[in-house]
Amino acid sequence: QVQLVESGGGLVQPGGSLRLSCVVSGFTFSRYAMSWYRQAPGKERELVATITSTGGITNSADSVKGRFTISRDNAKNTVYLQMNNLKPEDTAVYYCNAYRSAFANYWGQGTQVTVSS
Repeated sequence: QVQLVESGGGLVQPGGSLRLSCVVSGFTFSRYAMSWYRQAPGKERELVATITSTGGITNSADSVKGRFTISRDNAKNTVYLQMNNLKPEDTAVYYCNAYRSAFANYWGQGTQVTVSS
């Protein structure tokens, strides 16, 4: 059974930091590119950051460059999103995604991140 379980969300003040984790099971983690997406109320889901299966290449949205870092530990079947200098506009539900093909594309249930004073 495929499972992606996110954790680490919560309420943080502007300028603060959070680290999201996504632990996966039910498939071969090291064969999948992993991404973090987010969806704010009333907005479409957007890609935040992506990391290749080996972790050699990462990419992130312009809005989070220099503040967010994606990483993975294939030995722990876990992908992370380190978020620094958080802003109110980062408030959203954050989703973990595993992608290998159109037929192997999995999502977590999401974790809420709220940035507010």
